[in-house]
Amino acid sequence: MRGQTGTGRARDERLNAFVRNHFLWPGSLRLHRAALGGDLVRAPLNVMLAPVLVATRLIAWACGALHRPRLANWFGRRKLLLRTSVAARVEALILTEIMGVPVSGATPGRAGLVRAILAAPALRDPLRRAGSVDDAEQMAERIVAALSEYSGARAATAEFTTALIMLAIGAAAFQTATPGAISMAPGVAGQVAQSTAIAEFPLGSGIGGLWYGAFPAAPSEGLMAITLLGLVLVGAVVATFAGVLADPVQVWLGVHRRRLTRLIAVLEAEINHTPPKPFVAKEHFLARIFDLWDAALSILRALRG
Repeated sequence: MRGQTGTGRARDERLNAFVRNHFLWPGSLRLHRAALGGDLVRAPLNVMLAPVLVATRLIAWACGALHRPRLANWFGRRKLLLRTSVAARVEALILTEIMGVPVSGATPGRAGLVRAILAAPALRDPLRRAGSVDDAEQMAERIVAALSEYSGARAATAEFTTALIMLAIGAAAFQTATPGAISMAPGVAGQVAQSTAIAEFPLGSGIGGLWYGAFPAAPSEGLMAITLLGLVLVGAVVATFAGVLADPVQVWLGVHRRRLTRLIAVLEAEINHTPPKPFVAKEHFLARIFDLWDAALSILRALRG
């Protein structure tokens, strides 16, 4: 901390306290209570929307490279993922405990966060320096957008954690790499088809086991589809609560601290009216690597099979 200002030291202390209180147990468990309810529906939808989000980010990057700033800004600002209660809780806690902005409600909507920022005594002077009411509202909306990007990074890390869990399960159960539902579905469906065929064998399950041990039962297309859908839904539910496992690990590795430091730097640049430092969640791309790996493995197995 040597060489830092008092404000800098106070900020670091708030960051450290925030990480300890909310991302280690039992804080992470308390945080994920908010997921019980609507998040169980939002999570599967977000899993399906996440690749589309990554596609829009890539298009935004391409537009920027082609010197089309308006298109790049438009694609970059698309908010395709549904806002979860856990994300809302994290965003409200950051504003309250780190930025000193009082927020009403445990899981406020984005409009509620904007109103809280505009009404915050701690931000009164920066908002006045924005110039006009419209400029102040746009500043508040940019702060909320950065918070949303941060919470999206946490969600993408939870997806990454879920992929690691599925990879471990596949290695233990099927002795093969299964980084996602697509690659795991054939193994699970095959086991179900095999067990069902043995149980229904006319001469009894003992002889059925011998018969299907030599001639394994193949799963039907319908069973494959149902299995894939079930695994996607289960994976989405696991991803909803994967932060309970991922949060402490990220604390120990310093990931939470670094990510929060990046976010606060962006928010402070916005408040101080210095050149913007956009917060970009690269974790979305990391999670999609497993999707591509999953799809590639499935295509290779289909070509071999």
